[in-house]
Amino acid sequence: MGSTGTDLSGRVALVTGASSGLGVRFAEVLAEAGAAVVAGGRRLDRCQAVADRISSRGGRCLAVELDVRSDESMVAAVDAAEARFGLVDILVNNAGIPDAQYATRMSTELVDNVLDTNVRAPWMLSCEVARRLLKAKQPGRIVNISSIGSFFYSGGGAALYSVTKAAVNRMTEALAVEWSAFHINVNAIAPGAFMSEMMEGMIQRQGDPSALFPRKRMGQPEQLDSTLLYLVSPASEMVTGTIITVDDGQSPR
Repeated sequence: MGSTGTDLSGRVALVTGASSGLGVRFAEVLAEAGAAVVAGGRRLDRCQAVADRISSRGGRCLAVELDVRSDESMVAAVDAAEARFGLVDILVNNAGIPDAQYATRMSTELVDNVLDTNVRAPWMLSCEVARRLLKAKQPGRIVNISSIGSFFYSGGGAALYSVTKAAVNRMTEALAVEWSAFHINVNAIAPGAFMSEMMEGMIQRQGDPSALFPRKRMGQPEQLDSTLLYLVSPASEMVTGTIITVDDGQSPR
């Protein structure tokens, strides 16, 4: 019989983009649930601050410098996780960047950066983690962070971001099928407007959109806790290839 608990003792989680925003919260929540956490991001000092905070609360966390645009950096992060804690069996592909430009105004460099960070990175890192799980004949959980922007685009200069998150959804569905027989579950969370460093930048450029939402509020990172814990816990053992929308009714239906 399955369990409805969220005890992650003995599990090893790698969180990308863990230097700010939702990634910080994800790392802290997984550690509080008992997982050994590897907090990866380009700003190592910020990841170390996350690791120190988790350690001060009795958790286990390793900070690693991780640039998801670099294959070598991704492999090194997984190697470091294994060396410190053991096999990574929870991966949260959280790192992502917006384009904040109209399509015709984007430089080739920006296009490549957005595609590499938002699409190529979660694909490559998922495959790296899955490859090791397959070799060890161990189950695992992969959670991709998508967006409600994957389902619609209302203009305003984030078309490529919308496209990349739609790709993340399809990636989630396809890899779930490929790895289902090996008990590696792949799911995604599609948040609406939640307060984060990325959202703060959007508010500075375009203003606060919360007045347009049905409940006139912005989501807070902690309101994603239960969804994340569900997708990495025994309770969701039968759930794979699913994109869970958490948007407070913000998006058009």
